[in-house]
Amino acid sequence: MPGSPAAGGSVTRNSLRQQIADALRDEVLTGRLQAGRHFTVKEIAELYGVSATPVREALVDLAAQGLLDIEHHRGFQVRRFSHKDFREMVDARTLVIEGAFGRMTDAGSMGEIPAAAIASVRRRAEAAARAALSGELHILIGYDLRFWREIAALGGNPHICEFLDRIRVQTWVYAVPLLRAQPCLAGLCWAEHLSLVDAVADGDTAAAQRIVYAYNDHYLALMDKLAGARPGPES
Repeated sequence: MPGSPAAGGSVTRNSLRQQIADALRDEVLTGRLQAGRHFTVKEIAELYGVSATPVREALVDLAAQGLLDIEHHRGFQVRRFSHKDFREMVDARTLVIEGAFGRMTDAGSMGEIPAAAIASVRRRAEAAARAALSGELHILIGYDLRFWREIAALGGNPHICEFLDRIRVQTWVYAVPLLRAQPCLAGLCWAEHLSLVDAVADGDTAAAQRIVYAYNDHYLALMDKLAGARPGPES
């Protein structure tokens, strides 16, 4: 785990809470804090050299995001996602996206999207695609999440954006151990981010919808294959 997030200056309790939550979230996302790992508030507080209160608050925040399970009188456990969970999360994500695209279709367009917003999401897309093609998983996760957050934010509904981000984080948590077990990741993950940006920039709702569905299909097929190749039950 990284060093104390409080190093280098004083911080407020709220910002310390957020720093701890962000650091632990990154540990879970990258697979360094593995599914099923148990720990206590005291353990994390001692690790970071901080008091128990912001740690407890950070862990409760992560539990609310579905990344940790609270164990009565025992502490916390990194949540285990099954393959069934993964498929159901992708299904939930698809249903929400279908509704969003349906509304765009009824409106006849995606609406006016500022050029600066397109330029920003294009930069995320380029970085994510490069990482996917080169197999740099840690870099890909960060840019892929930022890319999809910005794409979702273009729709203007923060509640949809928050839901999709939470689900996407959880699907990455499931996928990471399977991906890390592969001898080479270059070109294995989806890398069509720029195609989606082009469709959005052109206001082509139908093309954007096809690309998003292709993204979901890609990861469903890939995770089906990798989970099927892994020994042990996958309920």
